Amino acid sequence: MKAFMDDGFLLNCEAARTLFDECRNEPIFDWHCHLSPKEIYENKTPSGITELWLGGDHYKWRAMRTFGVDEKYVTGNAPDDEKFRAWAATVEQCVGNPLYHWTHLELQRYFGIYEPLTLANADAIREKADALIRGGGYTPRELISRSGVKCVCTTDDAADSLEYHELIKRETSFGTSVLPAFRPDKALNIDVPGYSQWCDSLQAASGIKVDSFEALLDALSSRIDFFASMGCRASDHALTVVTYEDASSDELESIFKAARSGEKLSAIEVAKYRTALMKFFAGKYSGLGWGMEIHIGALRNNNRRLFRSYGPDVGCDSVADGDNAAGLSALLGSLDEEGRLPKTILFDLNPKDNFVLATMAGNFQGGSKGKIQFGPAWWFSDSLEGMRKQLADFSTLSVLGTFIGMTTDSRSFLSYPRHEYFRRILCGFIGDKVENGEYPFDIAVLSRIVRNISYANAAEYFGIV
Repeated sequence: MKAFMDDGFLLNCEAARTLFDECRNEPIFDWHCHLSPKEIYENKTPSGITELWLGGDHYKWRAMRTFGVDEKYVTGNAPDDEKFRAWAATVEQCVGNPLYHWTHLELQRYFGIYEPLTLANADAIREKADALIRGGGYTPRELISRSGVKCVCTTDDAADSLEYHELIKRETSFGTSVLPAFRPDKALNIDVPGYSQWCDSLQAASGIKVDSFEALLDALSSRIDFFASMGCRASDHALTVVTYEDASSDELESIFKAARSGEKLSAIEVAKYRTALMKFFAGKYSGLGWGMEIHIGALRNNNRRLFRSYGPDVGCDSVADGDNAAGLSALLGSLDEEGRLPKTILFDLNPKDNFVLATMAGNFQGGSKGKIQFGPAWWFSDSLEGMRKQLADFSTLSVLGTFIGMTTDSRSFLSYPRHEYFRRILCGFIGDKVENGEYPFDIAVLSRIVRNISYANAAEYFGIV
């Protein structure tokens, strides 16, 4: 029987352990996350581990509800010690869930606590962690620095002022770059309530009256240029299903005016609008050298009761089951023909689409190393088996040495051990190939591969080196 999550965790052979030693101390480039730039700037000491762990983590909230925990201990106003015990009781039952590994990696790396968290020892562990937090070293910037993070790309609405990014840039004592990432979902979601009000926000942010489709593009172009001036190197788009429908300028104007007036649009009208906007965005990104992330397949806010009570991002999203191949082919193919295809990362939430996205990426390569990426295992696939499957499918269908690696995709400042988790899985995956005689144990070559996937490939891809 192996020891619980010791230094050989997930490293089942000598080759894997050797390779992990090569990459374990590589810096982290967190090129997709949901950390708050406001919290990074304000840099407050948290009240305790309960705030750090349960303050906004919908992964944990979802698990706690599944275990039957009352909502007052999840998103409610129960005391911190009671919330922590509720989480301890839940995680103790999470055999096979990545939350179990993440929880214990965070306890080990940030608090020096190596015993498994249970309901029986929950109070003792919370008290030890809270005492360490009170002693200092657990502000957002301190946690980022302690984790070896060289650069963070936050996720920011197109109409965001980026005021906190500007303030962070002035903090010369903080050695980590905090860059915005352009997230224009509210521009794309023309069929979502509040679209017209968001256009008003865009108008205020850009200083351009958004009263036509062309004016919308002008305002968005202005915002993209502003993000670029603030160091932005990445954009992000959430599409439940990728569709493609061409439209004339007159059609687009009519669709925009209808939405601005509050009229209900047809599915084909929404598809035409989104296609035009995605092509516009891609052209801008291509000119700026940005990476374009496309997150595909999230069916959001399924529990309408909880959405009405608490809003989005509370653990009520799931995996969609759409047909993306034709729409994605048409979109990327059109951009390629027009010379406007930027570096692109394709994320799928449904692992059945791994081969769809990975083979699609191979159709449009050229011009830079790994230009079109099959993105890392994401959200529900961000697990031991999900990452192993993503690595197996990536390596089968592409060139593994070009992979730009893992992201935290998290709102928590304690999430950085997920990079270690990924590196262990990566080295275990490659180590197994060596052990099976599928690849020679050429330490010079393999060391470069794992170090590049851990950091350098992404830094080069997004141009921060």
